[in-house]
Parts: sequence; C-alpha cells; structure tokens
Amino acid sequence: MKTPLPSYVAPLRGPKKRLIRPVVLAGTTTVLALLCCAGAVVAIIFGDLANQGSDLTSAMTCGNNSQVVVNGEFERVGSYGPTQIRNAAIIVQTGQKLQIPPRGWVIAVATAMQESSLNNHGHLGDRNDHDSLGLFQQRPSQGWGTAEQIMNPEYSSTKFYNKLLAVPNWELLPLTVAAQRVQISAYPNAYAKHEPIATQIVNKLTGGGGRAVLVNGKLRCAGFGQIAASGWTAPVGANVVSAFRTSQRPSHHGVDLGSARLTPIIAAASGVVIDSRCDSVTCAQDGSPFMRGCGWMVEILHAEQVITRYCHMNTRPAVKVGDRVTVGQVIGIVGTTGNSSGPHLHFEVHLDGDESSRGAVNPEVFMASKGAPLGTPVV
Repeated sequence: MKTPLPSYVAPLRGPKKRLIRPVVLAGTTTVLALLCCAGAVVAIIFGDLANQGSDLTSAMTCGNNSQVVVNGEFERVGSYGPTQIRNAAIIVQTGQKLQIPPRGWVIAVATAMQESSLNNHGHLGDRNDHDSLGLFQQRPSQGWGTAEQIMNPEYSSTKFYNKLLAVPNWELLPLTVAAQRVQISAYPNAYAKHEPIATQIVNKLTGGGGRAVLVNGKLRCAGFGQIAASGWTAPVGANVVSAFRTSQRPSHHGVDLGSARLTPIIAAASGVVIDSRCDSVTCAQDGSPFMRGCGWMVEILHAEQVITRYCHMNTRPAVKVGDRVTVGQVIGIVGTTGNSSGPHLHFEVHLDGDESSRGAVNPEVFMASKGAPLGTPVV
C-alpha cells in the first residue's frame, strides 16, 4: 500500500530554499511504501506542547510492570470495541508470559488488526480465505496447529511470537517487515498502517508499555543504545545543551546534543535517507557561528511521514540518498561543520513529511513520547 509523498518545497535553514528532486522521490517510493502508510503522528501530543521543554517527558511513562488482566470491562479504543480490546489484551498478556520484549507486543497487535480486526474469527464460509482461522488467520494446513488450537487466542498468540523470535534481528526491522516475515501475506505492506493504533492500545493496556524496553524482566524507558517498543532510540548518548525554540533562540528548530567530536551518530529509527550532503559553503573545515547551514547533514524519512535531521557531522555521512537504514545504524560522526561554535549534534524532528520550520516539533517531547528520551546516559 503506497502513500503519496508530499511535495517538498521548504527552507532548510535560513532563507535558502531547496526542493527534493523528483528522481529522488521516484527512486525511494517503493521502499517508502514499507514505512509511510499511516499519516501524521497523533497531533494532540505536539499541538500546543511543541514549544515546551522537557517538563512533559516525566509524564510519559514506560509501562507499569503489571501483567495485563484479560477479564472485566474494556474501553473502546478508536474503532475497536471491548471484545476486540480484550483480544488485544490476551495477545499482550501472552507476550508478557513469554518474556517477549514490548516491541513484539506492538507488532503482534498490529498484525492481528490487519488479519482479523482483532476478532477471533471461526470459519467464515464462502468469505473464508482458504482455511485461515483466529486472530492471526493461521492455517491448519500450513502447520500452525489444529483448528481448535488456533481458535484459542493464547495458543495462536504464542505461535505468532515463536515465529517472530525466529526472524533475525526482528526488533530492528520496520513493523511491516517483521510482521510479513511471520505471516507471508499477499499484502506485505499492509501492516504498517496499524502501528499507531496498536501502540495506543498497548500503551493503554500496560501503562505505557508501547514506549518501553524490557530490562531484567522490568519495563523502563530506553537508555541510549536501547530500542524502545516504538522502534526509536536516541541518536547519541548526550545531554541537551541548547533547547528547542527558546526565547534566546526562537528560530532554533531542533536541539543541540553535547557530544564530543567523532562520537558515532545513529539513526533514531528505521527509514530511508532522503538527504545526505554538505549544506554549507564548505564542509572541508570546522564551521563557525558566522557560517550558514547545517554542514555535513543527513535526513531520514520514517514511518508516519516523520523526518529526522542530523547536522554538523565531522565528515561526509556514512549513508547516501536512497539507503534504507535500520534503527541504531551508524550514519555519521559528530563534528562542528556549518553554523556551529563547537562539536555537537543538532537534531530535528519534523512531522507530516514537512522539512520546513512549520513541520518542526520539539525533539525532547517527541522522543519522550516514543520512550527514547534525549539526554539519557550511555547504558
């Protein structure tokens, strides 16, 4: 399922304008179909809060470490009613019992949303797809179990998780890729669009587990080098030394992370590189406050049309336009090229595929919402 890419006509830094060339868009559309199928990130998090600092991050919990209860009443989440949310609770509870990292819960719920709309379907007669049954539409004829077993949500969830764990590096993969490796669906890109609501459901059931990592059997927000259930991680393990749009720097559309020169910079999430270049008059030497531009820089387009930007790299980036990168992959090293007074990483987050300042949101708030807060020490 492909989502049309927006027309990118926006200032990068200062008055200089840039346009992503059609050839770049054409060259990456196929890959982007795996990533960009859901529209914008939930705007309520970022509306009036886009200019606030890290005071919000403490309110974004990363799980309550209690096993999900599958009895009782469940509230509707979006278009999913109480019975469907109870089925999601069974999927998550099964993952908890199996000690599956919470990223797996999100993948499993999103998969069941695509396969059955979280309904535990029996045989649907003429409407049935071969002999597919249950939450994950597993087939007895393909070795998933007997029809009776598959109709047990805990059994079918366990089978899904066991298959997922057999996928190499599943936690690093985009959700739709990981799900497809398990399901082998005729619609391999269809799972991505369910990730936002699946995450919302997991968060509601677990007190924020859709933002968590599992460490020694306990849920917590991700430290640097750890990947949250959301699929995000901090790009460097450093504190914020200059915040987003402060009164002193109202046009500072990102944050500065105080890393030392040559510190590796990693992709904050999986995606496709849409820009990789020198954005200054020269990047052959250190920059200064009087030089314009980002210096050596990279932009990555992620699921939900989120763009991350990484500026002032020391040397040419390690990735090029069109590369598909995985979360945690090294994309460059910290430097001080371009408009910079010393080594640091300038990091921006933009929503709705909008590279301009209009699309920029506070990276501290955004990353906290993903369970990968900035300023987290190396673990």
